[in-house]
Amino acid sequence: MTRKIVVEDYNPKWAEEFEKLKAVYLEKLKEINVDIQHVGSTSVCGLAAKPIIDIDIIVQNDEDLKNVIKRLASLGYEHEGNMGIKGREAFKRVSDEVPYNTVIKEWMPHHLYAGIRGCVSLENHLLLRDYLRQNKDAALEYGNLKKKLAVKYKYDIDTYVEKKTSFIIDILSKSGISKKDLLDIEKQNKK
Repeated sequence: MTRKIVVEDYNPKWAEEFEKLKAVYLEKLKEINVDIQHVGSTSVCGLAAKPIIDIDIIVQNDEDLKNVIKRLASLGYEHEGNMGIKGREAFKRVSDEVPYNTVIKEWMPHHLYAGIRGCVSLENHLLLRDYLRQNKDAALEYGNLKKKLAVKYKYDIDTYVEKKTSFIIDILSKSGISKKDLLDIEKQNKK
């Protein structure tokens, strides 16, 4: 069954949920040098978004990445590989209780990724987030675009993603990403 795309007005709960998830990851990964970042539209105050938190765990090297993958498995995440996005490892939740812990029994939907600092696939998340945080008009325009696309393509996530890509590419080009990397990002967002 295809899920309906829902874009909601900004909810401060998203930042709170991210902090709770981050605390679980920091505890599990405490022996590894990690930087855990809230990315995606839910990370930008005032931006309309699908109510799904995007999280990047950033590490320093391959060995740290291997250790993160192992430890996330013990929290109930399945490693899905890079899913066609070089430098970014994706993780799937096996239930709403993931990440397993002793306090919270059901988590808000979220996407979890890990990668090595400096890889384009994580850098573009940070650059887009930071640009939208600093440019409220662009965030409002992006939110309105996402709402329109969610109505027009309510059961077609691939077209929804593809149709918002030019807006994202425009912002990333202003943020200093190379033309080659922009072409790769554009290609990855077309199915």
